[in-house]
Amino acid sequence: MKLVNYFSYNSVVILSFFFISLFVLIINYFTKGKSNKLLFSSYRSNLSNPVTYVRLVTHIFGHANWSHFMNNFLYILLIGPMIEEKYGSINLIIMILITALVTGILNSLFSKNKSILGASGIVFMLIILSSFVNITADKIPITLILICIFYVINEIISGIFKKDDNVSHIGHIIGAICGFIFGFYIFK
Repeated sequence: MKLVNYFSYNSVVILSFFFISLFVLIINYFTKGKSNKLLFSSYRSNLSNPVTYVRLVTHIFGHANWSHFMNNFLYILLIGPMIEEKYGSINLIIMILITALVTGILNSLFSKNKSILGASGIVFMLIILSSFVNITADKIPITLILICIFYVINEIISGIFKKDDNVSHIGHIIGAICGFIFGFYIFK
């Protein structure tokens, strides 16, 4: 029997996101960071440059190093398949793209010299969405409240008091807000 028959590409969007990001990480190592700067980081730049608009979304594929990549994808691979099964692949792609775009735009507008890269905004969106998986009519899950307390409030506090920790706390907060909006208002 073939070895391939034992494996299942069980979460198309999440696994494709993983492999694209892994490929981008490998390319970044070979280009010594130039590919991230050119295509996989979002930052304020010339609006007449078409790549500026591409980077508003592609920053989610870029990661600074292996540790950054693994920290994000441990959560994404753990939570993502459940979210993809619950909401569907197309809806998950839309949610990922909207979260990436909103994060990229807000970072470009409000962060003068800071570039962002990585999928941590997507991680926070998935964490918040995971609380909505078993929601029942007119009831707020206690897990949602606890997640908001532990993750979102921690990011707000970290964003205020840790100025130069090289983490995009605003990206995390935007991801959480997007996850809340998707879970509570759009996909009831």
